[in-house]
Amino acid sequence: MTLVLVVDDMATLAQQYAYDLKRVGGYDVLTAPGGTEALDLLTRSAVDCVLLDLEMPGLDGFGVLRALDQIGSEVPVIVYTGTGDYDRCIQAVRLGAYGFIDKAEPMERVVREVEAVLERKRLRGEVASLQRQLGETSLIGDSAALRRLRDAIARVAPIPSPVLIVGESGSGKELVARDLHRHGPGAAGPFVAINSAALPENLVESELFGHERGAFTGAVSARKGAFEAAERGTLFLDEIGELPLAAQAKLLRVLEERQVTRLGGNRSITVEPKIVAATNRDLEAEVTAARFREDLYFRLSVHVLRVPPLRDRISDIPELASRFVAATCERFRMRPKKLSADALDLLMRYEWRRNNVRELRNIIERMIIAADGDVLRPEHVPGEIRDRSPAQRPAAPEERGLAALKVEAERQIVVAALERHDWHITRTAQQLGLADHASLLKIMRRLDLKRD
Repeated sequence: MTLVLVVDDMATLAQQYAYDLKRVGGYDVLTAPGGTEALDLLTRSAVDCVLLDLEMPGLDGFGVLRALDQIGSEVPVIVYTGTGDYDRCIQAVRLGAYGFIDKAEPMERVVREVEAVLERKRLRGEVASLQRQLGETSLIGDSAALRRLRDAIARVAPIPSPVLIVGESGSGKELVARDLHRHGPGAAGPFVAINSAALPENLVESELFGHERGAFTGAVSARKGAFEAAERGTLFLDEIGELPLAAQAKLLRVLEERQVTRLGGNRSITVEPKIVAATNRDLEAEVTAARFREDLYFRLSVHVLRVPPLRDRISDIPELASRFVAATCERFRMRPKKLSADALDLLMRYEWRRNNVRELRNIIERMIIAADGDVLRPEHVPGEIRDRSPAQRPAAPEERGLAALKVEAERQIVVAALERHDWHITRTAQQLGLADHASLLKIMRRLDLKRD
């Protein structure tokens, strides 16, 4: 129930407003005879909206607005006046009031204004929430690798076909999935994320496709699965390479038929969410090793987006680090801090071979906790980063043996071929004259080659 506070030194008028707001708008209403009493009520009650008289003895409406601003209150305020002095009303809006009305307005008009103000508050809250999320989680940076990824997202997002996102752990695969959702035709629908690695094998079918009441012990009521929950939106299947083979077969059937049958049920339900899957595994190698179904791989990989690791977008680290510092300080309610140039230099020279952007965010959090002052300095950088950050001088050709030179030459040839074919294993193996893609995968493992 919406709770409205009416603040007016004229008790008769306040009581009339309370009666009419309850009758016309269905609101619960509190009244206060002055500004001081109003502030006291606001600290003790979860008020949704305030109707505030500007002309009151003692603490007037302007004083209340200034006090609310000082304490950081976000309760929406509508000021009203019986003098017809709208210049004062505009001054009140500049002090933070959401709007103003005349005391002579009919109650229907007042209720419409209250509803409009509450809707504006709700929308502001949603925007603020999105901004906070984006500040910490969006794809941040302007490196060439990230620009290419954003271009690919823009091309693929409007297309209803499945998308496979490939990238190392912590590189931002779920962020790419959320961007695909935001820019796709189902943006107004739900975004449902399922971590395939966290699904117990005996509950995979129930989580994905739902179940009816009594389908198994503990199924006390019917429940929608992820496919139904994501209808008209996006279903994100994270770590798809971890899905058991039996579940892969059932997932393939649903992708092909666009229908699910709940566990314990006999009714087919049509489902058509956009499917986005992600993995940090080489699924082609998993197919070769018979750990992933080839038909499911081809069904999911209609469009493949590769998320660059952090070491391939070093130029993005300053912006990422700055955003993480600000977001972490806000989350911990600490005074703002900043990163020194020397500390940033250490972060940019580190290899970032584990957990990528996620590791950077965790490192920033550790630095903030370790720092007493407002500046994050090199001594606040964790020891494992400081010890491994200085760039090592590569050995000159004359300092290396023939075997090392041959390995480096082979590496350059293979990488160049992979780049020409956008790291498509089968086409690259054919171009290099190898027997099959498994031969190329063996060479890549020997050379420790990944897309970085």
